[in-house]
Amino acid sequence: MESLRIVITGSVGAGKTSLIRTISEIGVVDTEKRATDEAVEIKSTTTVALDFGRLTVGENQTLHLYGTPGQLRFDFMWDILIAKANAYILLVNASRPQDLRQAKRILTFMKERAKIPYLIGVTHTDCPEAWSLEYITIALKLVNEKNKPPIIVVDANNKDSISQALMLLVQELMISVNC
Repeated sequence: MESLRIVITGSVGAGKTSLIRTISEIGVVDTEKRATDEAVEIKSTTTVALDFGRLTVGENQTLHLYGTPGQLRFDFMWDILIAKANAYILLVNASRPQDLRQAKRILTFMKERAKIPYLIGVTHTDCPEAWSLEYITIALKLVNEKNKPPIIVVDANNKDSISQALMLLVQELMISVNC
């Protein structure tokens, strides 16, 4: 059976753990611990190492989903998880524009370490003060990027939304393999 390794990354509260819990067909392995730093302002627990889930997408193919911690102090895990990844999704919380600098930092980190397909999944777009996809594209400095990734809305609590994002990412992966 072939397994594709997909990393789900983003800042604290972007929806990484929720996405994996929503779509995984197995009980998710997680490292959620009580938040003790600035993350406590956003949520009571936070990922300190990784989340892991699995999804069968074909007769002989599975996606292994690895969620990264969002805090900079755990960036050593970003390095470990992206090392053998086939593709990744950067989740961006549209309702927290103050987190866009961290999202850009994570994106730069991932792009430096792995030349693999990725997409930007924008979460929390239903919140009253959420930024538009256009503003997020500008903030991430992707407007004039030669190989701009897909930028789509993702509801981390909705299987159909997540499935669409994963299908798009796998299509991007297949295109890159065939080039």
